[in-house]
Amino acid sequence: MKQIASFTIDHMKLLPGVYVSRKDAIGSETITTFDIRITRPNFEPVMNTGEMHTIEHLAATYLRNHQEYGPKTIYFGPMGCRTGFYLLLGGDYASKDIVPVLTEMFEFIRDFEGDIPGATAINCGNYSDMDLPKAKQYAKHFLDTVLYVIDEEHLIYPKN
Repeated sequence: MKQIASFTIDHMKLLPGVYVSRKDAIGSETITTFDIRITRPNFEPVMNTGEMHTIEHLAATYLRNHQEYGPKTIYFGPMGCRTGFYLLLGGDYASKDIVPVLTEMFEFIRDFEGDIPGATAINCGNYSDMDLPKAKQYAKHFLDTVLYVIDEEHLIYPKN
């Protein structure tokens, strides 16, 4: 079988950041898949499921309610390796294009108080696996170390 594109990225060189993972044409439309890498693969501990699940609920809620990006949001969800998330948007984007909305989204998560949207037995298949304090810590760290100081090294995949 042919190796998929995301497995060709050197994860030993990959830093936390915002990367275009792929672009797919669906008819005349383009779907851009973003790799939102929160922790450094193979160097930093991975996120636990509670904080990932919380970030997923809050980020998806934020994005789908966003005036500009709500109608373009196809998917936001966790990577199996637990080092980040995938965001799929309708449209042809570069990584730098979405830094402002991701900054707003992670500020929303960092500052969130109250009940996590969709965290009930009726709304979610594993509603009790949530960790808001840890999700807020990851959001703050990602803002401070990546989004507020973003540069090309954190926007373009490393060369192999």
